[in-house]
Amino acid sequence: MPVARVSIFPLSGALLLPGMDLPLHIFEPRYRALIHDVMARDRRIGMIQPRGVGPVPTLFDVGCLGHVSQIEALDDGRFNIVLTGLARFRVVRELTVSTQFRQIEAHVEQAPQEDEVLRAVERAALEQESRRFADTLGYVVDWTAVSRLDDTALVNGIAQIVPFDPAAKQTLLEADSLSERADRIIQLMQIVGRIERDGSATMQ
Repeated sequence: MPVARVSIFPLSGALLLPGMDLPLHIFEPRYRALIHDVMARDRRIGMIQPRGVGPVPTLFDVGCLGHVSQIEALDDGRFNIVLTGLARFRVVRELTVSTQFRQIEAHVEQAPQEDEVLRAVERAALEQESRRFADTLGYVVDWTAVSRLDDTALVNGIAQIVPFDPAAKQTLLEADSLSERADRIIQLMQIVGRIERDGSATMQ
């Protein structure tokens, strides 16, 4: 597993996965500096979640390297970008740097060569639980469009948009296979759905 120097964007609740897109609005001065730097080099940013709070919070061990595939520079110095996920990475150590943004040394995984495939029963279980979860939370979903997604796009798309807490999001990132990630999504949906239903019942 190769070691690389990675400029990072720690952001709680933001999940980037290989092959998926993540839109971001960049407004803080330190991250504007990050954008200027990566655009002059390799357009790569490491998305990773902080474990805590404060000006320099500790980080989770695993993040995802992304490539700036789209960028819009706004008149006031802010940016709208889209990051496309390349590969997961594991933090080796944080580097002492003079830049406004943080940098790490990380082991970068080999990028996935092809999409994984779920077993038919796994796909059906995920779609069924997703429908139940969406109904519980009152979401309107185009299920016809969902049914046309391939397994990787379905699982990873759900992982990125579901309103789970940061720790739960991290477990989805760290899943070692698409099947494992789908199973964790189902379990989390069941837990959150149960809390929502019990909470609603208590309020009545």
